[in-house]
This record gives sequence, C-alpha cells and structure tokens, in this order.
Amino acid sequence: MVDEPRIRTATAADAVTVAALLDAFNREFDTPTPGVEVLTARLRRTLTGGDLIALLGGEPASGVAVVSLRPSVWADGPTALLEELYVQPDLRRRRLGHALLAAACDTARARGAAEMQINVDGVDTDARRFYETHGFRHIEPDRTEPMYFYYRDLGD
Repeated sequence: MVDEPRIRTATAADAVTVAALLDAFNREFDTPTPGVEVLTARLRRTLTGGDLIALLGGEPASGVAVVSLRPSVWADGPTALLEELYVQPDLRRRRLGHALLAAACDTARARGAAEMQINVDGVDTDARRFYETHGFRHIEPDRTEPMYFYYRDLGD
C-alpha cells in the first residue's frame, strides 16, 4: 500500500513557500506572475483572513492547492473555488495532486461549502481529464449544455 502524501494547511508563516510554488506554476506554463516577493506579501495578508486557504503537500512542500471561499445566495454556506492546484513536475503521478484535491474538498466541506468550482483552460486536456476523473463536470446535473467561465479585465 502506498502512503498518502502529507497535506497541511498553510499559515501566514508559510507564505513564501506557497508563493514560490505558485510562481513556479505560472513560470512553467508561461503565465505572467508578479514574482515571489509580491505573492508572499499578498499571501501573508490573505491567509490570515480565513477566506483564502492554502494547502501544502509533501515534505518538503512540493505541491499546493489554493481555495477561496465566498458567500453564496444559493446555499447556507460559502461557495468554494479551487484557485490553483500545482505539483512540481518531478513529483507528478505520485498521487500528490489527488491528495491535495481531496484535502481541498474536505476543507471546503468542513467550512460549510456545498460545492467546489474550478476554472480550467479548454486546451488543458490533462487538467480537464484529472478533474473529471475526480468527479468534476462542466455540465450541470439534468442539463445538456456545457457551462462556461467568462472573464473581463477591469484594469485601465
């Protein structure tokens, strides 16, 4: 039997570790990143509020899941959004991503969330396959049309 990877909830003291993993994630996929220093400062603020949860996996930490919780008018508890899920490339296919996703769902459920939402790029077939294997769907029950995520930049 394979031991499940150790998952723990990050604290503000772990902000630099979470930031480094998130920065590595964006750099791996050529996505803009503000850098570890900026992310660390943001995480030190947001990890103390309770509406953003970061989970670290492995020893030393080699994977991260970030979940945000927001109020919902459709449920008594919050809606959870899996903002990020990342495992360092050399440690993939060892169930760390599975353990992080399960812990993220368990944590959200424990905080009263009725559902977990995830946004995935359409071209990211590996991520889509991973989430679908774990029970996530892009079609609501009893519906036939897919759901879409829309985005608009509110900057300048």
